[in-house]
Amino acid sequence: MVTCPKCDAAIDVEEEELDEGDVLSCDECGASLTVASVNPVELESEDDSASDENDFDYDEDEDEDEEEDEEKDEEDWR
Repeated sequence: MVTCPKCDAAIDVEEEELDEGDVLSCDECGASLTVASVNPVELESEDDSASDENDFDYDEDEDEDEEEDEEKDEEDWR
């Protein structure tokens, strides 16, 4: 039985017909789910995978810190 990782509701699908990367929807909570693996079947919430992808994006705070450092260096030069 496949269950939603968000609300633990049973999802009515044929496990044998699932392929990695398939997108499903939970009827109970409406979460958009992606098949992360097929043996065993594991579902991942697209909200979770989106936040995982953002972990590797640059951090705007780091960008601001770099700009401040550049401004300081420029002031020191003058």
